[in-house]
Amino acid sequence: MKTAHRQVIIAGNWKMNKTSKEAAALTEQILAGVKSLSANAKNLPEIILCPAYTSLATVGPLLKGTGVKLGAQNMDWRNEGAFTGEISPLMLLDLKTNYVLIGHSERRHLFGETNATTNLRLKAALAHGLKPILCVGEMIDERENELTDAVVGRQVGAGLTDIDPAQFSQVTIAYEPVWAIGTGKTCEAKEANRVCSVIRKTVASLYARYSGNGHKFDAADMPILYGGSVKASNIAEQLKQEHIDGSLVGGASLNAEEFLAIIKAGADRVKHNLAAAAH
Repeated sequence: MKTAHRQVIIAGNWKMNKTSKEAAALTEQILAGVKSLSANAKNLPEIILCPAYTSLATVGPLLKGTGVKLGAQNMDWRNEGAFTGEISPLMLLDLKTNYVLIGHSERRHLFGETNATTNLRLKAALAHGLKPILCVGEMIDERENELTDAVVGRQVGAGLTDIDPAQFSQVTIAYEPVWAIGTGKTCEAKEANRVCSVIRKTVASLYARYSGNGHKFDAADMPILYGGSVKASNIAEQLKQEHIDGSLVGGASLNAEEFLAIIKAGADRVKHNLAAAAH
């Protein structure tokens, strides 16, 4: 693996599932399983749990001191105001949130979020010290019309528009083909890897454009995740790919046993990376 130094990330997006009590029970099951995998955090991937807003205050304290990070599923870009139903970055910080998903396809296609508002959210996350996971991906008709690279490139470019070059290293990108989310269909690992390489090249081009000569950030260092019907049965093949550094897991993260198997695959990738780096 040429890029053994990149961080491996396994994030669970629980979407609109689990009451606070159920979220606490699932969190405790996952934490017990993670502890049994390794007592040394350096042997594990970065693990992120993204419960519903109503469970952030319950799950967060359970994660304290475990190394597992708390993530939110979305946020507004404004700090406060008359925006009924929205959650601000200040509210997420108050709950000790570490990560936030930005531009998930369900937010784009079910709730009308755009490339422009995705960019505003990403800027706000960075401004407040939250680590954004920018989600990008194409619809089935766009793939069938061979527009995948153009659509994904446009979403990456829009999301990172006018971002301070010094902050690129705080961003993670997740490739989630919309047609593979919650459908049981999975993008073939080699094709997912190819699209992730397109994302990496786009990031490199954007960074060079914004920072000019002498930039220190290398797009080869940015973690890029795959999401879309990720399961224990397909994660190993995905993590063998050069440009896939982890997973944004939906339905499978709601089952502790299944999610722990995915985390175990992430730990195996970490082990492989450490061995490669040693040589």
